[in-house]
Amino acid sequence: MRTEIPPGTLYMLILKSLALLGAQHGYGIALHIQQVTGDVLQVEEGSLYPALQRMLLKGWVKAEWRQTENKRRARYYTLTPAGRKQLVAEVREFERAMAAIRRVIQPV
Repeated sequence: MRTEIPPGTLYMLILKSLALLGAQHGYGIALHIQQVTGDVLQVEEGSLYPALQRMLLKGWVKAEWRQTENKRRARYYTLTPAGRKQLVAEVREFERAMAAIRRVIQPV
């Protein structure tokens, strides 16, 4: 069963994937998220590529065209120093939100 990616976490998932894997094309990022989550989370192209474009504009990632293993041309994304800083902020905010949710669903 697929679960929707929680609102506000897509940037964090993409940034973390790039931090772990290094330069990746969009399909590689989506595949990583799908595999690591045991097929629970799947990033759709309609969400992934607009998010990557926004991240380029914010300076969190940079991109260059390269050839894939299959000899296809693809845009490879890499984390920038600003992206690493944003990843820390995204994880901190996510953990803060999760702690608040835990207090609601697991009352003392």
